Amino acid sequence: MHYQHPALLEVAVFCVPDKDWGESAKAAVALKQGQKATEQELINFGKERLASYIKPKSIDFLDSLPMSPEGKVLRRELREPYWKGGRVDA
Repeated sequence: MHYQHPALLEVAVFCVPDKDWGESAKAAVALKQGQKATEQELINFGKERLASYIKPKSIDFLDSLPMSPEGKVLRRELREPYWKGGRVDA
């Protein structure tokens, strides 16, 4: 998706279990205050700009993304709820 979309404040792409592929890309986004965007709009935006392996198939909308004290997105915190049951068999 990238920060090129005018509504995006923060974005992170990470892998979640996928019963067909083993894993698939998912994005977590925080929108700028007063901005709106739909899941399909952002997925289509990413399809035009991202490599195929990182194009998200679904999106979670959050108020803000978890950050380390250094200001890096904590992807492990975003991934954790999806991997609690372990890896999904393909």
